[in-house]
Amino acid sequence: MTQEWDAIVVGAGIIGCAVGRELARRGARTAILESRAAGAGATQASAGVLAPYIEAPGDGPLHQLTVRSLGLYDAFIAELERETGTDVEYRRCGTLEVAPDAAAARRLDALALWIRSAGVDAQWFEARLVAELEPSLGPCEGALLVPTHGYVRVPQLTASLVAAAERNGATLIAGQAVKTIVPDGAGLIVETADARHRGATVVIAAGSWSGSLGWEKVPVKPIRGQLVRLRWNAPPIAHVLWSDRCYIVPWLDGTVLVGATVEDVGFDERTTAAGVRDLLDAACDLMPRAWGAAFIDARVGLRPATADGLPIIGRSRQTPALVYASGHYRNGILLAPLTAQLVGDLVIDGRSDPLLEFLAPGR
Repeated sequence: MTQEWDAIVVGAGIIGCAVGRELARRGARTAILESRAAGAGATQASAGVLAPYIEAPGDGPLHQLTVRSLGLYDAFIAELERETGTDVEYRRCGTLEVAPDAAAARRLDALALWIRSAGVDAQWFEARLVAELEPSLGPCEGALLVPTHGYVRVPQLTASLVAAAERNGATLIAGQAVKTIVPDGAGLIVETADARHRGATVVIAAGSWSGSLGWEKVPVKPIRGQLVRLRWNAPPIAHVLWSDRCYIVPWLDGTVLVGATVEDVGFDERTTAAGVRDLLDAACDLMPRAWGAAFIDARVGLRPATADGLPIIGRSRQTPALVYASGHYRNGILLAPLTAQLVGDLVIDGRSDPLLEFLAPGR
């Protein structure tokens, strides 16, 4: 028996969940298919940093995307909390990027000027003032504070997106790996080991596995990222901290996330001693008091990267019923609200945002 849907989303990472919820809230009968549990891939190994002026400086399409998406986040979280009745830890506590030497200080001072030229607050602090902002930091040459940056607690965000999608009528079907996607008239047939689904539109949001689905070659490459969780027992950390070797995200419960490695190792999803050691060394060099933190665990995910660093969002050139929402690499959490909006506009309203020209499959 074939199940009929207006839209089928393949993948229940942060992008698939956000897209599924958006399509459902706009009235589409939506199925979200996932081979594992929702958020079990790269999403569960994400620290949820929201920092476009660090992750994507410059005036290119990626910067435009990340800044636009950050601008949606306040309403995005507020709507999710209203839809589900649950809280999501989301803080615009600012990022503090630390300069370990004079060259880094000059670079960050120049970056502060550029950020301010865009009308965004950015403050450079000399070393003596940095120690007052964050007493746990080690010696440095200064630091750049961007107050509008922040983080979202990803496990809570994922759970809320799933709940909101289901409350809007979507169906999450976990533990069902997609075997084939084939054309069927104006739509597509998606087959798993146990079921057959037909959708007027199929959205591939399968992260690093997106390139193996369908019949088109999609240039998405897995890059392993490892992250460690610590129990912090020193004075609270007020900001998301950033260095040239790691970033540190402080949750309100005293948990600290340290990320993340960047490893081109194919589809190897192992946490490794080398990865954990490198992250701990970097964290302890940045904050010597980290030596006294309790180790909780290490997580790993395969982040979907593209050659030009831009995500792949848009309709297939061969088959308009096939839509891609993948290749977000390190910015999946940050870009989730905007990606959902772009796909919703495209699929439900037939509107194509001008930025999709830069993100098109086969570009």
